[in-house]
Amino acid sequence: MEAKLIKGILYTELDEGVGPNPFVWLGDVPQSSRIHISVKTITVLSGEKGLIPESLVILPFPSLNLKGLIKYLKWNDETRRGGIGQGAITLLFNESDDVIYYKYLSHFETSFEEIAEKIAHLQKSKAPRESYIAILDKLFLTINQFLIEFKNNEIAEENAKAFPDQKIKEAKLINYKFKIIICGDPSVGKSSLILRYTNNAFLRHYIPTLGVHVSDKIFQIEESYIQLVLWDIAGQAKFETMRQQFYLGSDGIFLIFDLSNPNSLESVSNWYYDIQNQLTDRPAITGYIIGNKKDIGQELGGTSEKGADLASYLNLGYIETSALTGENVEYAFYTIAQSLYNSLQ
Repeated sequence: MEAKLIKGILYTELDEGVGPNPFVWLGDVPQSSRIHISVKTITVLSGEKGLIPESLVILPFPSLNLKGLIKYLKWNDETRRGGIGQGAITLLFNESDDVIYYKYLSHFETSFEEIAEKIAHLQKSKAPRESYIAILDKLFLTINQFLIEFKNNEIAEENAKAFPDQKIKEAKLINYKFKIIICGDPSVGKSSLILRYTNNAFLRHYIPTLGVHVSDKIFQIEESYIQLVLWDIAGQAKFETMRQQFYLGSDGIFLIFDLSNPNSLESVSNWYYDIQNQLTDRPAITGYIIGNKKDIGQELGGTSEKGADLASYLNLGYIETSALTGENVEYAFYTIAQSLYNSLQ
């Protein structure tokens, strides 16, 4: 696998004897990971009375720091119990790249549908394993080409922007520049939230050895041009000692938690006090607690209430967002920019 945005492709069949079986794969996917992915991909459908999603599904594998773009398939097969065969095609990618796949999800549907039909035909004809490899390789090449084209289009659009976006890149034309640090546990959707806001899934600066992404967006408030410089701080424990230097010079903070994962809220206070301990020589920092993944956390009303209460206790604002649907994402970033702008007037 040469494409960094595609970590592997796995085809899982539901074998009557052994259950979910990672039958064929592309990429460096360890056996233990293949089994884990296959079991979760198939068993997530349990209780659905044999129904499978017709459209593509994105499923997280947090223990692997991966997500999967999944196409479920079903075919008639009189040799199987119930006369039905089932399987799933899973394209694996890094969690940090999920916004790219969410953004262009509809463009992948046709390619996956065509490959699913071919695999169903191979299953019914009892074709050798090599035939599946050739088909999955075709899927890899097709999706990879899509990603290359999307990236080139985004770069071209960025370069072709009209005034003021293009010209105000010059520092002298920007009236205010605010550094915002975005913190939270792994998998709460920090990167997805930022990329949803900047609306440019490919263009960002990444410093992998230090564990930080830096993005920016320029826009107008009243008669002033504002540049938000967004520091996406890695949540993994291994970056704990080095990330503290990234807090310095911050104008505002977003503390992110996952509305569908109450445990992620418990870490918000730790993040807050870790930041405050590094910024003792300045006034209270402007900040918000962000409850992300509102699209899947609607039923956890208790989590919303606890998030709002914690924000009030820490003297922070509170906003709920969905990086997937875009709900309140623009509002959240504009609100912190407006707060910082007003404090200087």
